[in-house]
Amino acid sequence: MTVTSVTSTTPTSGTGTKAKSSLSQLDQNDFLKLMMEQMKQQDPTNPVDQKEMLAQMAQFSSLAGTTEMSDTLKTISSQLDSLASAQKSTADAVSALAAAQTDKTA
Repeated sequence: MTVTSVTSTTPTSGTGTKAKSSLSQLDQNDFLKLMMEQMKQQDPTNPVDQKEMLAQMAQFSSLAGTTEMSDTLKTISSQLDSLASAQKSTADAVSALAAAQTDKTA
């Protein structure tokens, strides 16, 4: 597939889009924008191969699933950290009470 440069003559609106400094900052919305622009700019007499389009959609689906799983794992990790902290505080309190009881009986 050949890619040609396209220069837009329509002004872009400043709707809060931020310049991305690396590929790692691209997200799902960027992927969708690129795919839609690719579909708009393709040659009608020689459209993109369906297999290629399906492969791109599969990659997008995989990316979306991985991103969602990453967010879920971060949430679980945060909750486990909170639970571990609460358990440590409880164990410290129980130890302090046990020590106080031992001092009273002695």
